[in-house]
Amino acid sequence: MALKSTIFKAELQIADMDRHYYRNHSLTIARHPSETDERMMVRLLAFALKAHDDLIFGKGLSTEDEPALWRKDLTGVIEQWIEVGQPDEKTLRKACGRASEVLVYAYGGRVTDIWWRQNRDGLERLGNLSIFDLPDTHSLAALAQRTMALRCTIQDGAVSLSDGTRHVGIEPIILKTATR
Repeated sequence: MALKSTIFKAELQIADMDRHYYRNHSLTIARHPSETDERMMVRLLAFALKAHDDLIFGKGLSTEDEPALWRKDLTGVIEQWIEVGQPDEKTLRKACGRASEVLVYAYGGRVTDIWWRQNRDGLERLGNLSIFDLPDTHSLAALAQRTMALRCTIQDGAVSLSDGTRHVGIEPIILKTATR
């Protein structure tokens, strides 16, 4: 019998001073049985960084044709395709062909460094791809609760995520910026 996803609820209050975006989001997040709390919280962080009323979570690790998050226009055209972790070059080439903008939020410390060194040349050719390294994401897992009330502040590229008791600060490092 297959294990079912665990459902998490998050009330996310976002104050993004860089984009002048101030909004509350009530989110339901399905965590696949093989997904860690850290990865789920990185998906939530990616949502906060690119928050939009039309941004939704993909079906998860079990679905290869969907990203961690995506945003489509009213006609179904994919405007943003957002991956977390270290996706392979083939997946990203395919995503760049399907979406106007593709973003990767890589995490994992040395694993990300190795992934970037191995894939940099091929990924540099993808004009609508941006890649960010999220250092020190292990502490995000401590914020994971079945029901969460989180505040996210983004200023000058730095992210502060808090549940009122615990506070996590992350400064994404730009590895690649889209050229178109």
